[in-house]
Amino acid sequence: MKTWILAIAMMMGVTMSAQNDGRKTDRPNHDKRRMEQKAHLTPEQRTELRAKQLTLALDLNDKQQKDVQKLIQGREVKKQELIEKHKVDREAGKKLTDDERFAMRSQMLDDRIALKREMKKILNADKYAKFEKMGDQAHQKGFNGKHKVRNIRRK
Repeated sequence: MKTWILAIAMMMGVTMSAQNDGRKTDRPNHDKRRMEQKAHLTPEQRTELRAKQLTLALDLNDKQQKDVQKLIQGREVKKQELIEKHKVDREAGKKLTDDERFAMRSQMLDDRIALKREMKKILNADKYAKFEKMGDQAHQKGFNGKHKVRNIRRK
């Protein structure tokens, strides 16, 4: 009799843990759809949208908006070229070596540093502080989800 009760309790436990607890389970699909929608935009369209977002968030004047748009345009063109290159490599089955991965990561960080320096030249102190805060919030938002779990597992 005890074994039957134990078996039923275990089955109920497994059944209860398999239930949806109200969290969004389609989050990865949502991210995938969002990325597919972004992929259909040209670099010029993405540049214009991002510049308008920053203009609204930072209350940029016309000169600042044009300067920011030029800066973003250069980044978007580079980004599109990298996406195309990696797509071809992935289809060919080529995997990155550790040195290539390091060089790519290093280049990305150098680009971020250059962006910050340029934005600091374009924006005044208050707007730059708000820009930094926006970046920090986006960084935190990205690490509150699946990225945080993945990074913990690596340690």
